[in-house]
Parts: sequence; structure tokens; C-alpha cells
Amino acid sequence: MSLYYAQKFLYQLNRDTALQERYATDRHSALTGYELTAEEVQALVEPDIGLLFHLGVNGQILMHFAALHGIEWSDYLQRMRDGIARHGPVREGVYAMVGYEGTQTHAARLGQTETPGAPNGERG
Repeated sequence: MSLYYAQKFLYQLNRDTALQERYATDRHSALTGYELTAEEVQALVEPDIGLLFHLGVNGQILMHFAALHGIEWSDYLQRMRDGIARHGPVREGVYAMVGYEGTQTHAARLGQTETPGAPNGERG
């Protein structure tokens, strides 16, 4: 049930300017009232995009959180990949239900490799 509260917090943070101001002033205080694990609190306070993704936070919600922290799109995607490499496959949520292990692992299973010199890491 904790993933629900992590995502609920992020959903509300993405939309509520008063909560954004509170989070900017005191991140721990902004998390009060949400039933979060210590690991989730740590990831939300740092912020650790890779850990949040590993824990199962939906990417559509997470991308707004990354933008709030000024994290550029390519860096956001890399932090998710790094989270999978560091923490392992997605633990809960929709990504876990579909067996998401990361794009590199999926491509390797399909026998695809990155094409040298291809734009944006396209695969051959």
C-alpha cells in the first residue's frame, strides 16, 4: 500500500502549488500525513529518481517530479536506467506486472545491439 501513498504524494505535489512551496521549504514536513517507508522518504527527499522508479512509481507521475527539480529529460531517463542497474528490476506497480527490466535488458533478449553512430542510441 505504500507505493500508493508515494504516488499520491507526487500526484498532489505536481498539482498543488502550496504543497510545492512546503516541499521546497521543508521536504520532510511536506511528507507528513503520507504512509511512506523510510526508503520512500529518502528517495522523495533527495530526490532519487532511479530509486523511485525501482520502487514502482509511474513514469508519467515521476517525470513531473523530475521537472520540478530541474532535471532535464535525457538525465531523467538515465536516472531511471541507473536505478534499474543499481537497485534491480522494478519492484511494484504496473512496470513490475509487465516484467519491465530496463531497455538494455529487453533489447539484449531480442538480440538487438546499439548501432554505433546511430542517433539517440538507436538499435539495429
